[in-house]
This record gives sequence, C-alpha cells and structure tokens, in this order.
Amino acid sequence: MEKVRGFEIAKGWEDKKINLPVRKTKYSAGYDIEAAEDVVIPSFKKGMAPTLVKTGLKAYMQDDEVMFLYNRSSNPKKKGLVMANSVGVIDKDYYGNPDNDGHFMFAFFNIKDEDVLIKKGEAIGQAVFQKYLVADDDNAEGERLGGFGSTSK
Repeated sequence: MEKVRGFEIAKGWEDKKINLPVRKTKYSAGYDIEAAEDVVIPSFKKGMAPTLVKTGLKAYMQDDEVMFLYNRSSNPKKKGLVMANSVGVIDKDYYGNPDNDGHFMFAFFNIKDEDVLIKKGEAIGQAVFQKYLVADDDNAEGERLGGFGSTSK
C-alpha cells in the first residue's frame, strides 16, 4: 500500500509503547494525540519558556499538505493549558529531518496557579491534515535542514 498520509513512531521512541493517533468518531477532523511521557507543566511566570510535551510521533503527508496541531478544547478551562504558538504547523519536510526525525511536540503554557501533571498516554491535543495553496509567483526552493523551529534559520 502506498503511503499517503499518516503517523509513525519517531526514532528513539520505538520501545516506549507509543499509541498511534486515532479519530474517535466518524466525522472528527482531528486525530487525538497523546503525551509520550509524564511531564509537569509549571504555573506560568513572566519570561519562562513554554514546556514542550513530547509525542514520540512523526507525520508524513503529500507535497501540498500540512498538519496543524490544535489544543484540546477542554485544556484551557480544565487544566489551564494554552498552546504557546496557538496552532502548531508541521510541514511535509519536517518528516525525517536530521535533527529529530520529525518528532513533533506541543508547546504549552499553564495559566493556572498550580503545576499541572500530564501523564503518559493522556490526550493533549489534536492533529488535522489539510491541503494548502501557493501564490502564483511562489518560487520556494529551500530545503529543511533541521528540526523544531528551524524553518527561518
């Protein structure tokens, strides 16, 4: 079967019992993504960096597709978790990059007064695959050479 789009376990996570994402209902747009390990997300303090929650996953897709990472709708109210970048953008060429094999993560801030524990296997967000368009005068020729946050480097 030809690979069109989907998820795989990222290198280094093969023996960690990572669950591949699934859609829970027939008409769900998003695939539920779980935390790959326990992590504490500290209560927000001015100047702190977001906490990266590892998934142990990478995603492959077609040339004209992107995968978006979205927060769970219940996370802000129930756990005080907001995504630092609002929406994560995973490009096709992130898959298999030399820095981290395409391992994607969620970047969270905790807006509650107390630390929040995320347990391994807990649903933390959703991934949605989508087609995209390019402008008439687009001439992008660059190649990704790194992992997380490397597009503009």
